[in-house]
Amino acid sequence: MSAKQCYSTQSHSRARLLLGPVLRHVGTTTATVWVQTSRPAQVEVLGCRASTFTVREQHYALVEISGLAPGSVTTYQVHLDEQLAWPPPASPWPDSRIRTRGGARESESPVRVVFCSCRRAKPDDPRSAAAVGPDALDLYAVRMATMAPQDWPDALLLLGDQVYADDPTPQTRRWMDSRRDTTVPPGYEMADFTEYVALYLESWTDPPLRWLMSTVPTAMIFDDHDVRDDWNTSAAWRDRITAQPWWPERIRGALASYWVYQHIGNLSPQQRRADSNWRAVQDASGDAWPALQKMADAGDGDPGSIWWSFRWDIDGVRLVVLDTRSGRRLTEGRRAILDDDEFAWAERAVSEDAHQAAHVLIGSSLPWLLAPAIHDVQSANAVACARGSARGERIRQALDLEHWAAFEDSFHRLAALLRRVAAGPRAPATISVLSGDVHHSYVARADVEGSPVYQLVSSPVHHRVPWYATVALRVAWWGPLAAAVRSVVRRAGVADPTVSWRLLRGPIFGNAVAGLTFADRSAELIFERSDPSGQLEAVSRIELAGVSTTCQRPATTPRQESDRR
Repeated sequence: MSAKQCYSTQSHSRARLLLGPVLRHVGTTTATVWVQTSRPAQVEVLGCRASTFTVREQHYALVEISGLAPGSVTTYQVHLDEQLAWPPPASPWPDSRIRTRGGARESESPVRVVFCSCRRAKPDDPRSAAAVGPDALDLYAVRMATMAPQDWPDALLLLGDQVYADDPTPQTRRWMDSRRDTTVPPGYEMADFTEYVALYLESWTDPPLRWLMSTVPTAMIFDDHDVRDDWNTSAAWRDRITAQPWWPERIRGALASYWVYQHIGNLSPQQRRADSNWRAVQDASGDAWPALQKMADAGDGDPGSIWWSFRWDIDGVRLVVLDTRSGRRLTEGRRAILDDDEFAWAERAVSEDAHQAAHVLIGSSLPWLLAPAIHDVQSANAVACARGSARGERIRQALDLEHWAAFEDSFHRLAALLRRVAAGPRAPATISVLSGDVHHSYVARADVEGSPVYQLVSSPVHHRVPWYATVALRVAWWGPLAAAVRSVVRRAGVADPTVSWRLLRGPIFGNAVAGLTFADRSAELIFERSDPSGQLEAVSRIELAGVSTTCQRPATTPRQESDRR
């Protein structure tokens, strides 16, 4: 469905579902269902109602469902103004359903979490579509529809780049041509809230994804392409981009649409009621855009004014998702991927009552552990930029050298946190950092005492990766190259990282999704990749708990946290 077609549905007198239902946060007795409608309406799910709110002529609702039984499975429908709107007539998909946390299933059933990242919408040009290949998440949904419901995943985690605001499809470009002059900046990039809406409409009307998100609780966090490529790479990048006359409206549209489509459903009903932005939207008379514009302006100017990070607890599996984009501190010499207050919250969320979680997952759109050669290049570049190197800054922006490795203090602070949790008296069975962004999938294990600590990356789910990138990324994991790069950066005065790691699986290329299955204190990971015939193939399976391996150590002992202080 094109953006133009999506907007034309608003002319109907009867309210229709444009997007959704999307099942978001689910608790032991509560659930949240998100929808976008063609006009203002009363939305009803399982006897619970919500009125839509309006943002720039678009209409949304979050229905908070309460009174569900712990550990229960309940099928549901969506009614708009008492008229059935979901499922559509003669739907080929199974009934959408809500499975609550807790109850008997908490101790009896495994927990399944699917995660992935980097999903471009489908181009309408056959050649471009063939180059990108089949959408792995679509194929997962089709396969899932044939499975027994008790084998469906308990959560879907989308780890960034849900939409590509700086690289739209050919059909969206044609729609943009009809709307404004695309020969002037920002050209074929999103200009405002209305254009961001078109991106979500294009991507989320995809039938397999739409059904999948209606029945699997979905958590989301943004990365740069949800806003703009290289978003918040450095202070120099921000100085350049914020001087552009089109930037204020662009960032307002980006953050306001992210809040509506992705963020607010990550929160529990209690967290939402305590959220000042949610209250402002609910209290708005008419259009809620002024409230969201105020939020976006504050969030762009002062990242500490809003936290996008969040936590879910899924029957013994703790998921803490970190915002590694918006909350950055970019002053050279004091760069941080999260500010102190939000990082302190993350430390508490990960470690408090850690014995209550059999497994801990940390969602970060950007990998914490990269190929060692790439890690060292990023660390060396960050040192050069801190010393005022203009060439270093040009290289940083050209090569996207802005992962955890480029924020040294944050990298070490996360390493210290994971060490403490892994070595605790009642440590979880596994600790995993789940990430995307880098357009290849892999498993790495950190060298720490106690519980095994993993870096799990699944990227992309639907995106073309050029051949030369696959070659470069394979070489980046090559041991002799890593040793040579480490030797060079040491001579440049760059200290060794405080943790070492080794590759266990990968790199894996192609459109893929990753699935984690947790049963008691065991864990299994499987990567599944789409093949040209439109099937999912399992390309790697690994038992995570109890893996016996000796992690590679650098030639010299890494400096310890006490040395840093």
